[in-house]
Amino acid sequence: MANPINVGRHVTILGYGACALAGALWGTGFYWGRLALNEMSVEHMVLYRFLFASLAMLPLVLVHRNRFHLTAAETRTLLISAAFGIPIQFLLQFHGLALTTVSHASLMVGAMPVLLAAAAALFAGERLDWIGWLALAGSTAGAALIVLGGSRGPAAHGQPTLVGDLLVVASLVTALAWILLSKKLMVTHSPPVVTSYSILAGTAMLAVVVLDPWLLNPLLVPVTHRSFAPPPFAHVSATAWAALAISGVLCTATTTLLWNWGIHHVPASRAGVFLNIEPALGSWLGVQLLGEHLGPYAWAGGALILAAAITLTTRTHRPGSVTEPAVILE
Repeated sequence: MANPINVGRHVTILGYGACALAGALWGTGFYWGRLALNEMSVEHMVLYRFLFASLAMLPLVLVHRNRFHLTAAETRTLLISAAFGIPIQFLLQFHGLALTTVSHASLMVGAMPVLLAAAAALFAGERLDWIGWLALAGSTAGAALIVLGGSRGPAAHGQPTLVGDLLVVASLVTALAWILLSKKLMVTHSPPVVTSYSILAGTAMLAVVVLDPWLLNPLLVPVTHRSFAPPPFAHVSATAWAALAISGVLCTATTTLLWNWGIHHVPASRAGVFLNIEPALGSWLGVQLLGEHLGPYAWAGGALILAAAITLTTRTHRPGSVTEPAVILE
């Protein structure tokens, strides 16, 4: 008969491993996105990414289709959170990436654990002590330093810009709305199931936004005097398709399921530190594989963001304090 202590320890190790793997996979998301952006627009890249993610989530939806019942109010919450979380967040984020570097965008995302704690304190009635607010101030200063390190002129190849960095920051704000709204549904419904339905609903909205102009070409051309191109397909390289599939299946669907499973088996206040793998790995990939350059402002800002996030997510949890990140959806 298995020793319950050993089984519990084994599950805990697997929980930490799941969170660490999720953080590492998230850290590669901007890199794969950049590869796909070399061959298509932001809108088409994001749409393909979420079509792959939806395919990965479809089995989960089919298995739970008869056990997932929402009230009218919950349905509205799901649709609003899906709108914030997919078409709005990701179009902003990857339009920002198109105008900045993978390194800058990745470091900026490192502010998310601190922003999430501040949002919980302001909108969910949770308490943030003085160390938490100090971490928030440090993270904000770090983001400001990264933005200041970007060029204010037109985007040049491999160069960050102020507009691109600010779009990434704006995407983080919409991500907070997604997380906080989804958290309401996850009180009474399974987090992976809520996530899968959110991804399917958000992908449907994204498809409408991206494909409608092309489908309505005959009506729009006389008015706009421009023709909207169809989604690229035949001339997309195998490299771009692989990047899209990896970003959708691994960096979106798999990471969310891993993270949600992990934080149900380990203290979320400890698991939160693995979120910091994302900005660290993302910026490293940008420098090492894409030949990007981080200036002194970016290095200083990234250090402040990571220090703030680590401080917030590794402190001992006390009742009423904000040290545990909510379920993360990406």
